[in-house]
Amino acid sequence: MTDLERMLIEHACEKLTMQYCHFVDHGEAARIADLFTADGVWTSRDNTMTGQDAIRRGFQKRQDNTARMSRHVCSTCVIDVIDADHAAGVVYLTLYRKDGEPGRRTSPAQAPSMVGEYRDAFRRTPEGWRISRREIAISFISPES
Repeated sequence: MTDLERMLIEHACEKLTMQYCHFVDHGEAARIADLFTADGVWTSRDNTMTGQDAIRRGFQKRQDNTARMSRHVCSTCVIDVIDADHAAGVVYLTLYRKDGEPGRRTSPAQAPSMVGEYRDAFRRTPEGWRISRREIAISFISPES
């Protein structure tokens, strides 16, 4: 594999990570399912969703919660290319969220709801790179979460 091929894979996987955050933070959370493989898995300490249909249903609930404003601030993204069809990644997450009046443009500043990592597995599909597994590992959590 050339350096350019490796960089293109890294970029595609990083873009999936950023699209995920953008969709959930801007009222399009159900679209997150399209970032996953057909058999993709999303898992947290409280929930596991397997397959695009389950992921879409789960994130549709988030999308329907118009009282919640959130911002997923991601940093320290590291993508390891395993081969031409597989990669793994980790990205640090700082999540700010606040429920309030639907449609508002701002919310009161407060401490993050949580700090942790997204631990991802990526796979090349005929449609392009997709997330095959996303695990949320929480390091710090607000008592209100």
